Amino acid sequence: MKVGIIGAGKVGISLGYVLRSNGLHVVGIADILPRALDTAREFLGADTLYTRDNVEIVDACDVVVIAVQDRLIGEAARSVADRAGDVRGKLFFHTSGADPSSVLSPLEARGASVGSLHPLQTFPDIESAIDVLPDTSIFIEGDDRAREVLRFLGENLGAKVYGVAGEDKVYYHLAAVFVCNLVSALMQTGTGIMKRINIDFEPFIPIIRATMKNIEAKGPIGALTGPIVRGDDKTVAAHLDAMSGMPLHKEIYLALSKMAFRMALERGALDSGQEDALRKILGISPAD
Repeated sequence: MKVGIIGAGKVGISLGYVLRSNGLHVVGIADILPRALDTAREFLGADTLYTRDNVEIVDACDVVVIAVQDRLIGEAARSVADRAGDVRGKLFFHTSGADPSSVLSPLEARGASVGSLHPLQTFPDIESAIDVLPDTSIFIEGDDRAREVLRFLGENLGAKVYGVAGEDKVYYHLAAVFVCNLVSALMQTGTGIMKRINIDFEPFIPIIRATMKNIEAKGPIGALTGPIVRGDDKTVAAHLDAMSGMPLHKEIYLALSKMAFRMALERGALDSGQEDALRKILGISPAD
């Protein structure tokens, strides 16, 4: 198997590095930016093909990773389909979490197998990506041949490989955004309140770590603590009153508290009086 990569960004370089480290033949990598190729050279070595021409990678490989930004995947697929020679029997896959393999349809129309492989991980830089990939869940989808090859590649990249249907990719990615990206936004929301009383973020790190550990051990519902699950409507009222001049924070608090309320109900943590009091203060009708 000869693997080539289109896109010398964090994902493309880190995937190439880990696959090479596990003994796979990574032939080359393409990018239009010379500085991106210079960075790739630092990780993939001197014996790798570095080129600005995607077709050169396609001609030299039978498995091609399209690791470009999501908005550029379709354009890259069309360009290769228009310019490359015979692609029958080759496998092309992209690394987007949100897009299905159907965005590679111009290549499929020319006889190639297509799929997608997404590491369910956050990659702030190449070094950290390389470090965390072995413990990362890998999600794959595509045609029959693509899934077979992608499962093999996934097993050489991460901890465990999972399948996902193409039509479900948007929901898969939406879930990932909630549990990853928006957690950072939530932390920033808390930081904004801390600044009002001159407290830094650092003292809160231990409770964040403990919360994540409890979620891992018990799941979100079992790990839920705080005033909602205790049925403490007086504390919730005090919180809302304190945010009278903070409309965005109040909106976020109410939305998450409504979710926490549903979780508390599912856990059977509230008696009827507590449930009624919280419904009133959070603006939740009995039908919801």
